[in-house]
Amino acid sequence: MPRRWIYRAEVAVSLLSTALFGLTLFDPAWIERWFKVSPDGGDGSAERWIVGGGFLVAALLAAAMARHERRRFGVVSES
Repeated sequence: MPRRWIYRAEVAVSLLSTALFGLTLFDPAWIERWFKVSPDGGDGSAERWIVGGGFLVAALLAAAMARHERRRFGVVSES
């Protein structure tokens, strides 16, 4: 797989994770509405764990990987 596609995939994962992080911060109940489950009984603790442990970490890791890819291999996005 060309380095350009790896870089683009890392950027896409970072953007998606950031968007889901923001969505969960502003409306934590979206997870319960979409999946029709409430593992925490509606108190919001599961959403806080998902935000802190999942989306934010995924966004930061993917962004760091994309930055490394761009610096190490000189990957630039083509127009």
